Amino acid sequence: MSRIGKLPVEIPAGVTVTAVSGLITVKGPKGTLSLQTRDEVSVEVRNNEVYVTRKDDEKASRSYHGLYRQLIHNMVVGVSKGYSKVLMINGVGYRAEVKANILYLNLGYSTPIEYMIPQGIAITADGPSKITISGIDKEKVGQVAAEIRSLRGPEPYKGKGIKYETENIRRKVGKSGGKK
Repeated sequence: MSRIGKLPVEIPAGVTVTAVSGLITVKGPKGTLSLQTRDEVSVEVRNNEVYVTRKDDEKASRSYHGLYRQLIHNMVVGVSKGYSKVLMINGVGYRAEVKANILYLNLGYSTPIEYMIPQGIAITADGPSKITISGIDKEKVGQVAAEIRSLRGPEPYKGKGIKYETENIRRKVGKSGGKK
């Protein structure tokens, strides 16, 4: 049996979870999320806990068992606490600012990059070199962070570019300039 799938998801105070014919809806103080499950798993809510069970022992059923349990857990945490990722910008003249619904990035290209902020995501520029991305959907927060990071990934020689706050850049030694 799946070690993750058999764990119940605890529902904190202020969060309601409903499971009706494969549609799971999680409502909390930060918002509402919903998820359609597959036929291989069934979800039931009992005693302030959500239980995910699988129909049979087929390979697909076993893999979806743990997946849907973790997705429901992420939804419960998202509507109660929310998720956030922090990106750091390193480089001379590299900076970010948010105006209205657009993130403006100067990353050493000839023109500034304008990134439209998706619905359900909040982006704040804490100073010129720090970007905080937050929202209730863990997948969407991670996807937006990855898209922004890919605009100018960190390079290994000087460390210039956009990186996650907890990320370590493996630095390389540059050219040695002497003749032999």
